[in-house]
Amino acid sequence: MAETFDVIVIGSGPGGYVAAIRAAQLGLKAACIERAELGGVCLNWGCIPTKALLHSAKVYEEMKNASSLGFKISGEIEVDWSKVIKRSRQVAKRMNRGIQALFKKYGVTAIEGEATLERPGVVKVGEQLLEAKHIIVATGAHARSLPGVEVDGDRVMTYKHALVVDPMPERVLVVGAGAIGVEFAYFFSTFGSAVTLVEALDRLLPVEDTEVSETLERAFKKKGIGVRTATFATDITPLEAGGVRVTLVPKAGGEGETIEVDRVLMAVGVAGNTEGLGLEACGVEVERGQIKVDADLQTTCPGIYAIGDVAGGPWLAHKASAEAIHCVERIAGHAGKPVDYDNIPGCTYCEPQVASVGLTERACAERGLAVKIGKFPFSASGKAVAIDEKEGFAKMIFDAATGEVLGAHIIGPNATELIAEVTLARSLEATEAEILGTIHAHPTLAEAIHEAVGQAFGEGVNY
Repeated sequence: MAETFDVIVIGSGPGGYVAAIRAAQLGLKAACIERAELGGVCLNWGCIPTKALLHSAKVYEEMKNASSLGFKISGEIEVDWSKVIKRSRQVAKRMNRGIQALFKKYGVTAIEGEATLERPGVVKVGEQLLEAKHIIVATGAHARSLPGVEVDGDRVMTYKHALVVDPMPERVLVVGAGAIGVEFAYFFSTFGSAVTLVEALDRLLPVEDTEVSETLERAFKKKGIGVRTATFATDITPLEAGGVRVTLVPKAGGEGETIEVDRVLMAVGVAGNTEGLGLEACGVEVERGQIKVDADLQTTCPGIYAIGDVAGGPWLAHKASAEAIHCVERIAGHAGKPVDYDNIPGCTYCEPQVASVGLTERACAERGLAVKIGKFPFSASGKAVAIDEKEGFAKMIFDAATGEVLGAHIIGPNATELIAEVTLARSLEATEAEILGTIHAHPTLAEAIHEAVGQAFGEGVNY
């Protein structure tokens, strides 16, 4: 006899586990199937452990520069590399246990194994059959590689291998300068690796504001990171004696340069985990590697839904969680609030940090929008100067006629925390007058947002 549930979720990442818990909270009998660790890639091999590593890198960087703050450190700062890695894994394990506790608290049934859709309403896990009127596919994504390049997990790595690399490589080539690429470039460089960062497009973090990309490139070059934009990495060949030979070819043409490194990190994007699920047999349409869904995350097969990375970009954990909440609330018969894809913040946790929401200045120009733009440098922020993190700026973009917040772009200290204010302002449809009328505590980094708004409308007083 097949066990019956109201909702079955396949995958337990930030989309899957949130969907299962929210379903249980709404009184639905929920099961969550996971083939590996609860919490998925994000919690175990992505967002969380990488932030633990990046925190270690930032602390190490601060210690190396401690003399400017009045500290004298005798001798070299020793790094216990195995402990750096171990702490990162411990953080992931702790969060994994948290998911287990939440499932127990809310009555979600966790099932371990590989799930296959037998037919609409039926999922098979091993020899076990499970039935549910509603099935949510939340299987996430996996790292892509370049055509013809084999990832062996040693000399050619993905982010998952980089999280536990030991020993620290002396020379690293990072291919791809999106969020994952720049985070690991910063991480390896801070701990002493000679890093070359290669991007096929013309700048780092190509989805971000142009000024942000330019500022990050300058910061990275100051840190000694070799930045090669508009460049292709070709002929990636592991050598018999160890290491990897790579040819770097300018996009504009011309002679390539051959270099040798110890490790290559492939950070060229992700692809949805759609294989082996039985989607085709159920009539679930997959388009360009992602499951096609409507505004309520319903696929082309009634009763089957898809959320998170497997349903397409932006490939962000918080986007997956937001989709999970909306999807389950619609299943439960609530009106729900569709995900506002125009108001999903993006965060990159290198140093300096980068965060943004809404339209870039370039996108506004392409749409022919009349805008007012204000920018405030952290070098003019009392708090930023006090904590010796003066690099970067906050930029605010407004509709010139209505004062609507069209976008915000921050590079600098705690940017990934500061962006929440602007995201909330956009959710509430706040205008420049309401932000300017909100008293910001002094001295804080958040004042940079307030000041940037003032600069846009001729009311800034600190720059």
